[in-house]
Amino acid sequence: MKKLGIFLSLITLLLCVVSCIEDQDFDQYKDLSVVPVFESSILYLESTEDVINNVPPGPFYSQDFSFNAFSEAVFSDRVLDGVITYEIENTTSKPLSLTLEFLNDADEVLDSESFDIDASPSGTLQRDVVYGNTGKSLDIIKNTSKIRVVAVNNGDNTSTSTISPPLVVLKSSGKFSVRVK
Repeated sequence: MKKLGIFLSLITLLLCVVSCIEDQDFDQYKDLSVVPVFESSILYLESTEDVINNVPPGPFYSQDFSFNAFSEAVFSDRVLDGVITYEIENTTSKPLSLTLEFLNDADEVLDSESFDIDASPSGTLQRDVVYGNTGKSLDIIKNTSKIRVVAVNNGDNTSTSTISPPLVVLKSSGKFSVRVK
């Protein structure tokens, strides 16, 4: 009788365990989608009013920066969308124009952003540029290998700002969704 009780208990336990386990679908991994958002600084440039005043009115800065981060396969093959944010602050007495150009390996301009900045006090100018389905083509980002920055003094070269220190500062950052899996 004791053996029958143990046997019935084991059968009951086995039925409970079997009825509580559902079939496992290990193919769910194929349907998994991992899309993190990566954020990073892109450019930071600043120039003093003294530097601007030492050059006749017109372009006072022009520089090409190698920038292969966007064109690396690990990024370009997986990027879904993103935003580049530009912030420009001018505490100089100069009205300025800034142009950023995105270039490919053949130095062809893929895209550009232009900014007209008032003399101080101008406040901080911020612009978000969207890439992907709701913005500019992702091909611009994927094929960028250089960024060119050109800054132009649209004022004179003698005046001096009363704000200390008189600077123009350009900051840019990117925030992109990238499919990992």
